[in-house]
Amino acid sequence: MVLAVLAVAALVWLLIAQPWRGASASNSDPGATATQSSIPVPAATTPTPTLTVTPTAEPTADAAPSPSATPSSTAPPTAKPCVARDVTVDAVTDQDTYEPGQNPQLTIRLTNDGAADCTLNVGTSGQSFTIVSGNDVWWRSTDCQTEPSDMVVLLAAGQSVSSAAPLAWDRTRSSVGSCDDPNRQSAPGGGAAYNVSVEIGGIASTQSKQILLY
Repeated sequence: MVLAVLAVAALVWLLIAQPWRGASASNSDPGATATQSSIPVPAATTPTPTLTVTPTAEPTADAAPSPSATPSSTAPPTAKPCVARDVTVDAVTDQDTYEPGQNPQLTIRLTNDGAADCTLNVGTSGQSFTIVSGNDVWWRSTDCQTEPSDMVVLLAAGQSVSSAAPLAWDRTRSSVGSCDDPNRQSAPGGGAAYNVSVEIGGIASTQSKQILLY
């Protein structure tokens, strides 16, 4: 029973290393419950909203929120650390194509494909989006990140969690030396292709998500 409570509580999560919004719906199993909560987001030159995530009781079904369960910062879950072969990490975007003036909204989806519960550091210290065009790296979410933090949570076997509020890419080239530069180079549009990948808790996405900018 204790492990079940921890699994539900700690599954509250994510990512990205930045913003998110909560959303929940009824589960196909009326008895299943899940939680909403917030985790720290990296302090940066441009403020970003708090990251909020919504865990689901099953990878293919949404669950109703349970306000009583929250992650514990003083008593992290006790289980073996997640390994890459058991966890699927996906970079998710709100659209596939973007017209001029539209900024891509980036989120993360995590799925524990293994047979056992495992722990993962989903804090801002371990979250990183990268956007490339060919071999050219255009943007990293960590370039201007400050004050990263850790947050170890329990990811239950078979469960999938998604970030609920996005991190926006402003369609410019980032670097650690240009965080305060208002004239950063703009990414070409006209149908140019870019690939989005993400890493969280030391586990990288195995496939990138392609987007087109116009």
